[in-house]
Amino acid sequence: MNVSTRVEYAVRALLYLAAQPGSSSVAAIAESQNIPRKFLAAILADLRRDGLVTSQRGPAGGYQLAEDPSEVSIGEIFRAVDGPLARVHGLRPHETSYEDLASHLPELWVALRVALRQVLDDVSLQDVLSGRYPEHIRQLLTAPDAWQNR
Repeated sequence: MNVSTRVEYAVRALLYLAAQPGSSSVAAIAESQNIPRKFLAAILADLRRDGLVTSQRGPAGGYQLAEDPSEVSIGEIFRAVDGPLARVHGLRPHETSYEDLASHLPELWVALRVALRQVLDDVSLQDVLSGRYPEHIRQLLTAPDAWQNR
C-alpha cells in the first residue's frame, strides 16, 4: 500500500487542528507541519468539500475540525483527498474481472479493501493523538514481523 503525500499531509494537518483550540490559519498549519502552503490549501479545500473541516474568512478566521476528533476516521481522510481506499487500474476491486487463471483475483482485491477498511475506518484522529488504538490494531502492531521489512 502506498500512502500518498496528500494523505499524509491531510492527516498531519487534521491532527494539528484536533490538538488546537479554535481556528488555525493555513500558514500556521503549514509552518507547524512543514507542509508547502499552496499544497496544504488545496488539501484543506478537499477536506472542507467533504465536510471534515470548516473554514471562516477574516482576521480571526481559519480552519477547524467539523467534528470531534474521535468521530473522524483516518479512512474518511484518505477518501476525501485520494478517493477510494483500493483501486485496481482505476477500478474499484469489485468492478474488476479476469478470465481463466486469474478469475478469482477480484476476491483477493475485495479482501484487501476489507482489510484496509478494518484498519483505517476503525482508527480516529483521537486514537492517533493519544496513541491508544483499538485492540485489533494493537494486536497488528505487536505481530512478530510488524516492524520488519519483507
